[in-house]
Amino acid sequence: MLPNLPPATKILLILNGAVFVAQLLLGSYLFAPLMLWPIGGAEAGGLGFMPWQLLTYGFLHAHMAHLLVNMLALLMFGSQLEYTWGQRRFLIYFLVCVVGAGLCQLVVVSWSLASGGGTYPTVGASGGMFGLLLAFGMLFPHRRVMLLIPPIPMKARTLVIVYGSIELLMGITGTRSGVAHFAHLGGMLFGWLLIQQWRGRPPFGPRLRPRGNVRRF
Repeated sequence: MLPNLPPATKILLILNGAVFVAQLLLGSYLFAPLMLWPIGGAEAGGLGFMPWQLLTYGFLHAHMAHLLVNMLALLMFGSQLEYTWGQRRFLIYFLVCVVGAGLCQLVVVSWSLASGGGTYPTVGASGGMFGLLLAFGMLFPHRRVMLLIPPIPMKARTLVIVYGSIELLMGITGTRSGVAHFAHLGGMLFGWLLIQQWRGRPPFGPRLRPRGNVRRF
């Protein structure tokens, strides 16, 4: 299957896998400066935020299941999007979603620190994968997608709505506190904004319509 994948998707799969193997062999503590630390984290007993972390955190994973779920999403949605958009646009989109998810996570964690919460780093490509899910649902809204758990087929548009709603609910209620729910939503938000910008639609390219009785010549 790997030789038939488009180049950018293949590179992302190999890169994420190679980095995870390096984490196992060398120890994750060596990669701590590449994780996404909150602003002001150094004062709270952790490492401090550095700009490059907004990108590098997306290529680190906490455990094998974390990696496998994200890479499965990359296979399912990323390859089709790259075939549709091309390598350059696909990479731009994916990286924007990763950075956007990181920015949203910084806001949430900084607010948590201000409220007396603990400091901890964020890792994983999940924000980028949720961005890919959103794009797939926007480009192919009526395509059927089969869930793994539970094995229920549904339209891609419905899948996006379901997953987005679940992440929002979990984020608000604090369910599964070790998961960066708002980072996932941030990946979807920035992905939507970029697609809207490419399409020239609001909020970037509003189409003004004439009001009242206006004659067109």
